[in-house]
Amino acid sequence: MLEIQELTKKYGKYLAVDHVSFTVPTGQVGILLGPNGAGKSTIIKSIAGLLRYQGGVGIEHMPARSLEAKRIFGYVPEVPAMFDALTVREHIEYVRRAYDSNITEEEIEQLLRRFELNDKQGKLGRELSKGMMQKVSICCALAIQPKVILLDEPMVGLDPAAIKELKEVVQELKAQGVTVLISTHMLEMVKELWDFVFIMQKGKIIGTFDRKQQKDANIEELFFQITGGGDAQ
Repeated sequence: MLEIQELTKKYGKYLAVDHVSFTVPTGQVGILLGPNGAGKSTIIKSIAGLLRYQGGVGIEHMPARSLEAKRIFGYVPEVPAMFDALTVREHIEYVRRAYDSNITEEEIEQLLRRFELNDKQGKLGRELSKGMMQKVSICCALAIQPKVILLDEPMVGLDPAAIKELKEVVQELKAQGVTVLISTHMLEMVKELWDFVFIMQKGKIIGTFDRKQQKDANIEELFFQITGGGDAQ
């Protein structure tokens, strides 16, 4: 479970996120949806502990800042960052050791194959394209074997095969009881994935929808119905 309570973030006098609250239940997929500049990435970075904020964030009923919560939390940033002098395989090994993950060598190999990185394990971080860095970032987050995972615009820069694979991974995580939050402005990419959608505009949640209560709901229709337009794709 992921719980956000009255999360507020200011940059000087600018209010980027205004008392936002929402919950993604255990084993469900939440979509944080809105146009660029709505405050989505600020919320994600706050949950990930990269920004100071006011309010509360709970991961599996634990404070997000606690070591126990961090051990079960995976994060794929919008802009992946690699160590220049580590190889693809060394990035995953670094994360595995840092989190004391129980992931097996066979499972790591399977991850690399799924994202077409098995023949690129020896490439250095500085040699990777944006798309390859995104794939490595996804593999690193999955190598933690998290109970809660956040993905910030995860499909930007991925090729069609990798997008298809990532969608399948999200569905598998859900089946395993993992809580997933995806931040995006790309409606088309998440239309079949969501259980809950939280629509943002100008730093606020302006609409929350539970798929079970929205028979035959179309995420595009919900978005444009509540925003009256917008820049989501």
